[in-house]
Amino acid sequence: MDTVEDKVLDVLVGVLAGRFTAEQVNTNADLVEEYGLDSLQMISFLLGIEDTFDLELDYENLELDHLRSVAQFASYVRQLAPAA
Repeated sequence: MDTVEDKVLDVLVGVLAGRFTAEQVNTNADLVEEYGLDSLQMISFLLGIEDTFDLELDYENLELDHLRSVAQFASYVRQLAPAA
């Protein structure tokens, strides 16, 4: 796993508040269906990503498919912050 994916995973595990460890999270699993991420947790996750990568997400162009899994979201973050 690369550093972007590791950081995205760390933010997710923090938002899930101890329900899962990084080792238990499948980076290709659906965040909502598999880990029960609700709307408040999603907002917290997105804000955590912005803080971690020091970037502003483009919420108008952010699609649900970008948020399906850690791997997909890491790919989206790489496009926004290639130096991450």
